[in-house]
Amino acid sequence: MFRNYTCLFFILFLTQVISQERDSNNYTYNGNKFSEKKVFDEAEMSYRKAISSEPNNLKALYNLGNTHYKEKDFDEAAQRFFQAQKETDNKFQKHKAFHNMGNVYMQQKEYAKAIEAYKNALRNDSTDDKTRYNYALAKELLEKEKQKQKDNESKEDQKQEEENKNDQENDDKKDDGDSENKDNEKKDDKKSKNEGDDNKKDKNPKKNQDSDSKKDSPKPKGGLSNQQMKNLLEAMNNQEKKVQDKVNAKKIKGVPVRGKKDW
Repeated sequence: MFRNYTCLFFILFLTQVISQERDSNNYTYNGNKFSEKKVFDEAEMSYRKAISSEPNNLKALYNLGNTHYKEKDFDEAAQRFFQAQKETDNKFQKHKAFHNMGNVYMQQKEYAKAIEAYKNALRNDSTDDKTRYNYALAKELLEKEKQKQKDNESKEDQKQEEENKNDQENDDKKDDGDSENKDNEKKDDKKSKNEGDDNKKDKNPKKNQDSDSKKDSPKPKGGLSNQQMKNLLEAMNNQEKKVQDKVNAKKIKGVPVRGKKDW
């Protein structure tokens, strides 16, 4: 009795697997038809149903990747090709999946990844001329990209060096200009100060004269200037002269006249 149930369960399971595989193949077939007609939305939907019915349906995975590639959905395409090569041990199928992965990376200009994909494709089929050609082309484009990047970096360095040089020259000119302005300001300040001193002298000529006299006549140790000493001596001489004149006048008045009779 138990064996009968086991056999019945196995038959039902096998029937379900066969049914899923058949459905998956049908969906794959429909997807191929839609892809030929370039109805990519319908093709994608059919392939997804095929994969949902049978996750290991390599044809559906591979063709879904091609559909994404045609729709320029390169990230999804690369993912489907990666799944396809991972789910099989068949070198021919691996070669096709890796080759198309390389084509995806070429479209994205990721040449280093493309080179690795083409290498893996050649490991599984070294006779494919298209893969060898694409591999060589990817290497050439990568070298050109590196050289272009190097040239751009060199130009950028030269540009930066030129900008630094111009900045330095501008700073030097600015410093020279500031120094010249400071010198001019000092000259203007000195000139203004001298003009101010001259104006003060013009407004106070007496004070200026006294100041000049003081400069010309330095004070002696006694505290009087030379001019003051000179004035004092002149006053003393005048006084002495007056006294002498009085004395001489008295003498003349008191001297008797000879021959004159005294009454």
